[in-house]
Amino acid sequence: MRPMTEDQVREALRPVEDPEIGLSLVELGLIRDVDVSEDGRRVRVTMTLTTPFCPEGPYIVEEVRQTVAALPGVEVAEVDLVWSPPWDPRTDASEEVQAELGIW
Repeated sequence: MRPMTEDQVREALRPVEDPEIGLSLVELGLIRDVDVSEDGRRVRVTMTLTTPFCPEGPYIVEEVRQTVAALPGVEVAEVDLVWSPPWDPRTDASEEVQAELGIW
């Protein structure tokens, strides 16, 4: 079995949504980095939230961790939550999400 790739992890995370906005964390640009160990058994996701005061933060982080942990071959799934730089939908979100949010 081939080790998991960063692209595969991001694709697996695509269905995970911010519960308040109802849009994909990947499309919102909240997934900052994905680091997969050489053997694919350890995956570390670095992410942020739309705001440090997000009441759903712990739920979102745990959903990301569980999604990654369920991937084939992954034995350790870690999620690092970062606040710098702060999330900015004008630069972080996909063009589709920017249009949906009314950001031009």
